[in-house]
Amino acid sequence: MAGYTREVSRRVFAQEFRESNLTFKDGDDQYAPQYLLTPTGAKINRVFIVGTLIEKEDIGTDSEYWRGRVTDPTGSFLIYAGQYQPEAAQVLAECETPAFVAVVGKPSTYTTGEGDVLTSVRPESLYVVDGETRDMWVVETARCTLDRLRSIDGTSANSQKAKEYYNTDVHHYSSMVSQALRSLKESY
Repeated sequence: MAGYTREVSRRVFAQEFRESNLTFKDGDDQYAPQYLLTPTGAKINRVFIVGTLIEKEDIGTDSEYWRGRVTDPTGSFLIYAGQYQPEAAQVLAECETPAFVAVVGKPSTYTTGEGDVLTSVRPESLYVVDGETRDMWVVETARCTLDRLRSIDGTSANSQKAKEYYNTDVHHYSSMVSQALRSLKESY
C-alpha cells in the first residue's frame, strides 16, 4: 500500500459537529474518502473527541451494537460501535458511566424522512482517560476552533465553502468556545 496516508483527525466541539451537514468526496473514485465540512471550515474525515460518556446502550438485535452519548461543554456526540469496531464496542460494553473517554472515529451522517441531518461518530478507537486529558482536549479544541474562525474570511477553499454553505456566524462559534473554556474554570 505504497503512498497511503491516514487522514489526520480533527478536533471539533459537539455543538459544531451537530450543526454540520455538508458531506462530499474528493474525487470520483469509489474509494475516495468522504468528508464532513463544519461551519468553521474543518474538513473532517476523522474526528478526535474527548468527553464524558454519560450513557450507553446495546441496541443490537442479532449481535451487540452499542450506542453511547459522549458530552463536552457544548453538547453531546452520539457514537455507534458494533462488529466492525470490536475494540470500541468492547470498551463500551465494559465501561461504567460516567467516565471520561477519548474517541477517534469517522463522522457519519443520516438524513431523516423529514430532511434533518443527524451526525454521529463511528469509533475506530475508544479509551478511558482522566479529567486532565479531557481538560487539555477542551483547551486545544478551543484553540483549533478559534484558528479556523480567524481564517473563515480567508482564501482557503474549505473556509470559503463553509462560509457560503452555512453562512457562518463567527460570533455564534466564538461564544461556543468561550462557554467551553468557562466550564473549565467553573469545575475548579
